[in-house]
Amino acid sequence: MTREEKAQAIENLTVQLGDSTNIYLTDVSGLDAAKTSNLRRACFKAGIELTVVKNTLLAKAMEASDKNFGDLTDVLKGNTAMMFSEVGNAPAKVIKDFRKKSDRPILKGAYIEEAIYLGDDQVEALVNIKSKEELIGEIITLLQSPAKNVVSALQSGGGTLAGIIKTLSEKEA
Repeated sequence: MTREEKAQAIENLTVQLGDSTNIYLTDVSGLDAAKTSNLRRACFKAGIELTVVKNTLLAKAMEASDKNFGDLTDVLKGNTAMMFSEVGNAPAKVIKDFRKKSDRPILKGAYIEEAIYLGDDQVEALVNIKSKEELIGEIITLLQSPAKNVVSALQSGGGTLAGIIKTLSEKEA
């Protein structure tokens, strides 16, 4: 790679890092061609972009980025593949599902909405992360719940009150 090609690759990676809110760093070494193809296919179906990168170029791109990647640069050893996704837990689900048949990919680290996760033991925690849409849905449900209770109480109370008034009016007549 020439110096210009490296500079262009670093710039492209920096832009990609800046545009992404969910980034996974994995080790896919040891996967044969068929398994690698299956992993790429699973990523494509889940809306995940999978890219193999050079560690030195990625480290320089992380330094040039506006984001704080903290200790993620420490995991850039050996073979590194990056997974980009709109949904925070999608790559973790693909990794977990793929590892039912293989021992790879291994999670090195992840950057999810400014939070940093290091190590393969974080896969289960990342699988359980809720997406922004799921959280908004839960908040809306929680906010609607008290209003529904008030409306149903008023409706049932209104019926009871009307029944009492009707009964009292019939007794006097």
